[in-house]
Amino acid sequence: MSDPTVSGDRTLAPFQTATLAGGCFWCTEAVFLDVKGVQQVESGYIGGSVPNPSYDAVCGGRTGHAEAIRISYDPSVLSSRDLLGIFFATHDPTQLNRQGHDTGTQYRSAVFYQTEAEKAEAQAVIDEITAQGVFDAPIVTTLEPATTFYKAEDYHQDYYSRNKLQPYCMAVITPKVSKFRKQFTERLRSA
Repeated sequence: MSDPTVSGDRTLAPFQTATLAGGCFWCTEAVFLDVKGVQQVESGYIGGSVPNPSYDAVCGGRTGHAEAIRISYDPSVLSSRDLLGIFFATHDPTQLNRQGHDTGTQYRSAVFYQTEAEKAEAQAVIDEITAQGVFDAPIVTTLEPATTFYKAEDYHQDYYSRNKLQPYCMAVITPKVSKFRKQFTERLRSA
């Protein structure tokens, strides 16, 4: 959690951060940029063993990192439980080390927790979703301690909004964003 910031005469509530991996970071970033209460989303790499990894090295599966997003959000608008609910609803957490055609540990489903309380909350959400029978297969999302988050190269940031007509975006990202907008109307930034 960051420190409160001061704007003029008023103190703004501190933001919290969450780091999530749900396959391609372009997809997860596009969804969370639409969420009311989200202040910033950065695409990057986490959970690996090589310092300052490049996109090519991560995509080649040579670093152990996952493509992930780091979300800064206002907990007075969006709870961490709601954030996790959106995360699990907008990717397939039952696919081990893959999302669709993207395969490898770099595309794993993971929650990178900063505290034991965050880990417990993520596990509770997984347990609830499992008990509700939302998915036909077991959830394989890993709960991993947060390590250094390396911001991805600039051309990955806000990728979808700058490349909506690119075939991958049209075929993969647009349906995810549409699903989110339909399922979470009350959570839309414009709602």
